[in-house]
Amino acid sequence: MESLKFLAVAIFVLSNYDFVSADNKVVCYYDSSSNTRPSQGKFDIQFLDHALQFCSHLIYGYAGIDEKTLKLKSLNEALDLTNHNFKKVTELKKRFPGVKILLSVGGGKDGQYDEDRKVEKYLKLLESSDNRFAFINSVDSFLKIYGFDGLDLGWQFPETKPKVIRGKISGWFNSLKKKVVGEDDVDEKASEHKEEFTALVRDLKNKFKHEGLSLTLSVLPNVNSTIYYDPTISQYLDLIIVKAFNFYTPERNPKEADFPAPLFPVFDRKVEENADYQVRYWTEHGTPKNKVILGIPTFARTWKMTEDSGLTGVPPLKIEGPGTGGPYTQTPGLLSHPEVCNKLTNIEIKHKLVKTGDPTGRHGVYAYRTVDNNNPEGIWIAFEDGDSAGSKASYARERGLGGIAIDDLTLDDFRGLCTGNKYPILRAARLKL
Repeated sequence: MESLKFLAVAIFVLSNYDFVSADNKVVCYYDSSSNTRPSQGKFDIQFLDHALQFCSHLIYGYAGIDEKTLKLKSLNEALDLTNHNFKKVTELKKRFPGVKILLSVGGGKDGQYDEDRKVEKYLKLLESSDNRFAFINSVDSFLKIYGFDGLDLGWQFPETKPKVIRGKISGWFNSLKKKVVGEDDVDEKASEHKEEFTALVRDLKNKFKHEGLSLTLSVLPNVNSTIYYDPTISQYLDLIIVKAFNFYTPERNPKEADFPAPLFPVFDRKVEENADYQVRYWTEHGTPKNKVILGIPTFARTWKMTEDSGLTGVPPLKIEGPGTGGPYTQTPGLLSHPEVCNKLTNIEIKHKLVKTGDPTGRHGVYAYRTVDNNNPEGIWIAFEDGDSAGSKASYARERGLGGIAIDDLTLDDFRGLCTGNKYPILRAARLKL
């Protein structure tokens, strides 16, 4: 009788224990710059404890490249080195031995406020075998000193040009131009950089394989994979994380708001601006599906609506720049998940937002408040909720992908401010994987 009771208890515990299967990877990004956010937006590493039970990998963001030496460097020495944050994070492996902790270089955060600096040194490093060799040695030393399990390459290649709002005649001529001469070049040496990046990845892997280190690639938003990534590099990579979001942002598209992270194509948009297209580039060119990871954002993109934006909120719509930053993120055009939740549920907000769900799981969720005589402040917000994040995780599972990536933990509701449920996006996505 006692043995039956024990068996019943064991079955109950196992059925209710949410663990990460070795076959379903959950890659969790941690942006260490969140340490400087004010008030309840500040993310200390203690908040990683609750998340790591759901994660197979933790990616520490971000390291950068020294402009003079072209070697790996910390982007925040006061936090990473003086305050020992690198060591504090990698020591979490003692409590979570099944989690691999990698360091990411670039990620769009190295020189993020200077578009030229963002890419120049990354291209310069590629163009010399001596530079690549010095970089690889600096990486190897860095990982050993601070105890990381590998490197994530968030390589900062030039981004594609954003959509330009045109009149009908101008748009017709531009379409004709593309058919005749192709897209405008953003990098005249793109083919060379593609070959050089392949060499860098190959040489890094050759260095790492003797030391048991992992090597992953984060495909950054709005980087043309066909131009910069030879799909054969998948043989040297443990994971390829497709960051299929930020196709539309207030920075790139200050005059038009649209779905920033659709799962499938949206009518009359660029064919490549959806997650399915980005994933298929890799899987249809020989990359093993179990190496491809689908990125899911935890943050929202916001724009200011005007009287010209209309009343329906249906995108695309005319707008006027980024929405006001939130109290925690304090970044125009961007809100964390708890900031969005507060706007939707706070009973003290006089002018409510209208939320439009996405029952098909194809394009995304948005909320808006139009401009009228009673409300001069309009806003349009595109974001992930539990249902949309779950749809993307289901997509990854149904197509046999390696798993999902949550980008990032610090913009999810890590304190449980909205409903008391900590990490609702991470948990909802994990549940469907």
